[in-house]
Amino acid sequence: MIAKRAEEISPFIVMEVLEKAREMERRGIDVIHLEVGEPDFDIPPAVKEATCRALDEGLTHYTHSLGDLELRQAICEHYQKTYGATVHPEQVVVTSGTSPAMMLVFAALLEQGDEVIVSDPGYACYPNFIRFLGGVPAAVHVYEEDGFQYRPEAISERITEKTRAILINSPSNPTGNLLSEKTMRSISELSPYIISDEIYHGLVYEGREHSILEFTDHAFVLNGFSKLYAMTGLRLGYLIAPPKFVRPIQKMQQNFFICASSLAQRAGIAALQNTTSDVAEMKRIYDERRRYVIRRLASLGFGITVEPTGAFYVFANARRFSGDSYQLAFDILEKAHVGVTPGIDFGKGGEGYLRFSYANSLKNIKEGLDRIERYLNGGTQFNE
Repeated sequence: MIAKRAEEISPFIVMEVLEKAREMERRGIDVIHLEVGEPDFDIPPAVKEATCRALDEGLTHYTHSLGDLELRQAICEHYQKTYGATVHPEQVVVTSGTSPAMMLVFAALLEQGDEVIVSDPGYACYPNFIRFLGGVPAAVHVYEEDGFQYRPEAISERITEKTRAILINSPSNPTGNLLSEKTMRSISELSPYIISDEIYHGLVYEGREHSILEFTDHAFVLNGFSKLYAMTGLRLGYLIAPPKFVRPIQKMQQNFFICASSLAQRAGIAALQNTTSDVAEMKRIYDERRRYVIRRLASLGFGITVEPTGAFYVFANARRFSGDSYQLAFDILEKAHVGVTPGIDFGKGGEGYLRFSYANSLKNIKEGLDRIERYLNGGTQFNE
């Protein structure tokens, strides 16, 4: 018999779009990928050099379960320099990507039936992590007219005696929007722990992002190297935890994961210390794409009430075209040969929206949106 938790977990729909697109490509069909949130850039040269050097030097063995001390120190220095937040290396746990960090945080926090407040729409995998570990995702609706920011009073109304944490993500997946300093400060003053997913930090084009650690130490931070440094395949993330949680989390890390890749950890040090110009250039290109996508989607009739200023997503209102975002996304894939993500992947509040990723070349983005324009106008479709 298959375990109930395995049977009942919902699919990550963006991966189903991607896998369908890959199947089409194997049949010789040219697909433009605007669905997946993966940087199209190569890793920065300093990161590549550090990885190769670590291999040449034989740094291919287990590290400390919390992570290489030099990397943890570099993470602390980064948070001090960027946010003025004091973090000690003993609070940092380096993980094989940010998803294991998320698993460890929820495992450390939740007993059966405990609640975590999440936004709706919000990142598709949060509720599945929470349910898998016996918790209950408590959805708080966020609205397009607010730029999909939380309303702190709505969070306050949702808090119960079972609430263990409030989960925030700024810049956000799927919306690309940031929480304002005022909103983050208000959330930080609520009593549960704050779990702040900061994986898209650094990818901000107007204004600036804030770490939750600027406002409170009653918080967990999730972060990593996949997005800002284009290091998705190196699988390197980390969490910053309140001191009393570190030893329990460390024991879980020892049992379930042992440690993150030793090579990737050396790469992470180089990413933090030697990639300033590379990151600046990637951001410049992302911003050029962002401006184009926003302008073009608006001209096609998609609704964008508050323009996103972070990450590499535009969460566009597609209700004038369809009330079924799942059907619409797969129809666009089949007929226009463009991968986009249905809003329903991100919660009930995402229905009627499509997420467009601009982690692709401007040439491909233009071609993809040209195809969508022809699709929306009922023009000539592709032949397979």
